[in-house]
Amino acid sequence: MRWWYVPILLALAWFGFTLTPLASLYGLARAVEAGDVDYVDRHVNFRSLRLSLVRQTTNAARTALNESGDLDPREQQKLNEAAVGLALALAETMVTAKTVVDLLDDGWPESLDVPKETNAGAASGLRIEGLGRLAAYYLATEMRGFRTVVIAVPPEAPRARQFKIRLRLRGFVWRLVDIEVTDDLRAQMAQKLARTLARMRAGDRTKEPVAQ
Repeated sequence: MRWWYVPILLALAWFGFTLTPLASLYGLARAVEAGDVDYVDRHVNFRSLRLSLVRQTTNAARTALNESGDLDPREQQKLNEAAVGLALALAETMVTAKTVVDLLDDGWPESLDVPKETNAGAASGLRIEGLGRLAAYYLATEMRGFRTVVIAVPPEAPRARQFKIRLRLRGFVWRLVDIEVTDDLRAQMAQKLARTLARMRAGDRTKEPVAQ
């Protein structure tokens, strides 16, 4: 074998490897279209997905709290800790096989109490109708090392109308571990969290003793 065969074979092997997440993505898209929660349940790492949504929601809520400018450090720390606890509770409710199907369908969890404004959410959901569509998803795939891939959904939409999914290779199977929701949904989740924190803050103030 000539030496220049080696880089060609390595390039072909890498190209073949980068195609493997598309098989899992196609299976996930078919499950979403069919509402197959059993398939989703087997191909999602729910613990990682819940932690991701907690991080996204609390970061957005903390930004809103910091911008209010009327919190002392002790009160801000207390509300930040409360935000994490509330976000965990929200994620437990939101991240089930059924709600993941609901979220991937169009980028918005219709089954949850999260108000949706006109034109909010993704331009469309996870749909793969044929090879041409699969090629578009391949071009939107970002490999991060050998075990992680990030894919924008839908691939042709502007960034504000996309959500991103992260797949991670475990054994010989690519599993969904993260959904980076759209800016609109993250803002709505943060507002819901902020309203709850505001009620908690107001309740704490009513309990403060009156100065003599």
